[in-house]
Order: sequence, then C-alpha cells, then structure tokens
Amino acid sequence: MRRLTAWIAGAAGGLAAYRLLRRRPKPLPAPGPDAAAEPDPRAEELRAKLAETRDEEPQPEVAPADVEARRRSVHEAGRAALDEMRGTDSPADD
Repeated sequence: MRRLTAWIAGAAGGLAAYRLLRRRPKPLPAPGPDAAAEPDPRAEELRAKLAETRDEEPQPEVAPADVEARRRSVHEAGRAALDEMRGTDSPADD
C-alpha cells in the first residue's frame, strides 16, 4: 500500500511540475497609440545630465608602473592578512 501511495504522489508531483514548466507566460499588453507619440521628458533631462558629467570629468589615465605598484601592494596586503588569520609569520619577514 505504501508503494502505491508513493507512486501516486510521485506521478501527481511530476504532472504538476510538467504543467508548471509548460505554462506559457501571458503576453504583455500592446502599448497604446499615446506611448509612441510622446517621449518621456525625464529621458531628455537624464541625457543632458549624462552629457554634462562626461564633459566635466575626463577619466584619468593610469600609468602602467602605477598599476604594477598598486597590484603588488594589494597582493602584499592580502598575504599579510592571510598570514595573520593563520597565525604564522610571513616568509618575507625572515
């Protein structure tokens, strides 16, 4: 009797999963004729702000030597933190 109950429950669960996965999403409603006629005024304000920001703050270029120095310092700090967590001394300290 237990096997039959388990088989029926498994079949019902499988059927429910199948129906859930096969369910088609409802289509989105079509935009009305007013949506294409009027652009959002906030969009134009945002474009203007973005253009100002790009003009005001040019991105600084980083020299490759600075990148290497920064990479080395980050790795050293990471190794020091790892050594501190493990409770061992760094090999660079020897």
